[in-house]
Amino acid sequence: MKKEDKSIVIDQIKEVISSYSHFYLTETQGMNAEQVSELRRECFKNDIKMLVVKNKLMIKALESLEGDFSPLYDSLKANTAVLFSNVGNAPAKLIKDFNKKNMKPVLKAAYVEESFYIGENQIEALATIKSKNELIGEVIGLLQSPAKNVISALQSGGNTIHGVLKTLAER
Repeated sequence: MKKEDKSIVIDQIKEVISSYSHFYLTETQGMNAEQVSELRRECFKNDIKMLVVKNKLMIKALESLEGDFSPLYDSLKANTAVLFSNVGNAPAKLIKDFNKKNMKPVLKAAYVEESFYIGENQIEALATIKSKNELIGEVIGLLQSPAKNVISALQSGGNTIHGVLKTLAER
């Protein structure tokens, strides 16, 4: 590959990394064409972009971005497919479900919620991690809960008093 072509590919990888907030590095070595096609279909269904990259070009793209991505460099060996997503746990759930059937792809590393997860043993933690929006929703729900309880108590109290007064009036 010519140097100009490499720089174009590096720029494209940087653009994709910048447009998604999370990415997973997976190993697809040992998968046949049918399994890779199935993985691509599942990625498309779950709004995950799958990109097969050369490790050296991925390292160059990560080096040219803001931030330190050096913990991921050791994971960039053998065949690497990168799964990009704006939902932090979506690729982990996809990999976990896909592994139940095919035993591949293998998680090498992930960059999720501005943290690094290295190794295949991190898949469970990543699948159960909550996104920022889910956490914000839970906090709002917790904040609304006491107000709902007070309003509910006031409404039921009014109904109870009304019922007692109505019963007394009928007697």
